[in-house]
Amino acid sequence: MAGRIIGLVCFFLCSFPFFVISIYNKDSSEPINFWSGDTSLKDKVKDIKGYNTEMAGLYKKCAGCLLLTGILWVVFPIAGIVLSVFDCSVGIYLTYRVYKGILERYS
Repeated sequence: MAGRIIGLVCFFLCSFPFFVISIYNKDSSEPINFWSGDTSLKDKVKDIKGYNTEMAGLYKKCAGCLLLTGILWVVFPIAGIVLSVFDCSVGIYLTYRVYKGILERYS
């Protein structure tokens, strides 16, 4: 049971920053970064409001997936493990591809 709770707590803690970024930076005058420390977005993004709205949606989806994984760790540990592997491999790649699409639309 301790392993299940540890999995739940880990994925809840991982999802928290995504929720915070999506909520507080949605209406920001600065573009939401995908890569930490990326300062080139100011020059690339033309419609910052639309870009931030889509990025906030992407980050909320990421947080939701991480929350779901944490819940599955408690209810169905094997499904939680499988979804953890998916989130940390294919999920990261898909998130990157969606980000590139958003950046392309608003550049």
